[in-house]
Amino acid sequence: MSGHHQTPALLLFGVFVAITLAITTWVSRDRHGSAEEFYAGGRLFSPMENGFAIAGDYMSAASFLGVTGLIALFGYDGILYVVGFLVAWLVVLFFVAELVRNCGRFTLADVVAARMSERRVRIAVGSSSVTVSVLYLVAQMVGAGSLVALLFGGTSTAARAWTVVVVGALMVIYVALGGMRATTWIQIVKAVLLLGGTVALTVALLLRFHGDVDALLRTAAERSGHGDAFLAPGLKYGGDWTARIDFVSLGLALLLGTAGLPHILSRFYTVPTARAARRSVVWSVGLIGGFYLMTIVLGFGAAAVVGPDAVRASNEAGNTAVPLLAQRLGGGADTTGGTVLFAMVAAIAFATILAVVAGITLAASAAVAHDLYPSLRRRSGKARSEVAVARAAAVGIGVLAIALGLLVRDLNVAFLVGLAFAVSASANLPVLMYTLFWRGFTARGAAWAVYGGLVPALALVLLSPVVSGSPGSLFPAVDFQYFPLQNPGLVSIPLGFLAGWLGTVTSPEAPDEAKYAETEVRSLTGAGAV
Repeated sequence: MSGHHQTPALLLFGVFVAITLAITTWVSRDRHGSAEEFYAGGRLFSPMENGFAIAGDYMSAASFLGVTGLIALFGYDGILYVVGFLVAWLVVLFFVAELVRNCGRFTLADVVAARMSERRVRIAVGSSSVTVSVLYLVAQMVGAGSLVALLFGGTSTAARAWTVVVVGALMVIYVALGGMRATTWIQIVKAVLLLGGTVALTVALLLRFHGDVDALLRTAAERSGHGDAFLAPGLKYGGDWTARIDFVSLGLALLLGTAGLPHILSRFYTVPTARAARRSVVWSVGLIGGFYLMTIVLGFGAAAVVGPDAVRASNEAGNTAVPLLAQRLGGGADTTGGTVLFAMVAAIAFATILAVVAGITLAASAAVAHDLYPSLRRRSGKARSEVAVARAAAVGIGVLAIALGLLVRDLNVAFLVGLAFAVSASANLPVLMYTLFWRGFTARGAAWAVYGGLVPALALVLLSPVVSGSPGSLFPAVDFQYFPLQNPGLVSIPLGFLAGWLGTVTSPEAPDEAKYAETEVRSLTGAGAV
């Protein structure tokens, strides 16, 4: 974009940042500094408010930028992400939301500690939560960099780098000053903006094709260069058996990963009752479902109006498909309408990224302060308050996410989130399911379930085509690719469940039957829940 066309987008960026910083400042003046206030916002949010906040947490840059980009480039195969992201909420609704709210206090490790309060278990689950959160954060950083690079001409490496740094700094400010209450209101504002912008863009697209969805799809297929194959399975995950197995692996990770995401689980602690947690999920499913249906339309719309070649020319991974679509629908890059619509979409996407990174950072800092710090610190010496440790952890996590975001800036955002989902489903989901539903589960089984999924998932990613051995890898000049799949979920998820079972059956200690009975009653009835 030319210099005078950059001004509206930058102005809208600044307005949103100013509003969110004002919310953070306002909330930070009315807090008493307790852990419950910092991690759970005092548990004062209604189901509708929490449902909007969950939707704001979940509708990330992966959804708005990455998924639409994949659909624009690969057609039908890109829809897999939409299906996986949405269907995963059924697992959350029926197996996780109410039980987690009843058993836990602030973090995933609290749920496990309700049955086995051993130090090694908290360390394992806390470490896994931080790892998943950082992977998810990196995806948001990449989305922010791609967006602002487009604003400054599409090839500005310096702009992308500075954007990642600024996003990291803002997320630290949001979390350190405002905690969960500020983060929740930022997510609510962002969810309203994102849904409103998506509806407006979808309506404008459909009006361009006079409401004829069939004409939209046919035009997308023609401009894709693949013809009818663009509307059929197999363009990205077809061909050889490796690609097909990778398709299954990705689908499994997306389906099961949501139930283990720390920043999603932590949202269930912000409502006063388990019933409110369940109703929050119903609200969020409705909002998220409508949003994902519109992303499908926008993805094919980008292919039809912008064209895959133009999308790739702007960003090889497709992360800028929606902003380019908005620009074309408004009349083009050199028109007032195109500039305004582009600026609106870019600002909404930027708001999306800021809100999501705040929620993820809060969940990661809670895992450090509430789970890792008390378990790892020496008993001698003066202990720092938990909230102070959480704020310091937010800074450290922000620095790490910035560094990794700069490293992987050329990968697709939705693809990066798929890796985070795979690690979540491999390490967090097995220990959560076993804790809630297996009477004989032990502390050794819990630790083994986490490490048995976490370590293979990370190792397989390092040995996959994502890191080396292919032109699109992080390090294309070297080759230590020994694992053929891009997503490790098909292997690492079963390994996590297997390790948890093996650790339990070989455990020297007997399971605490009384503790399980207490946890079961608490999870199902809410008796004794915080």
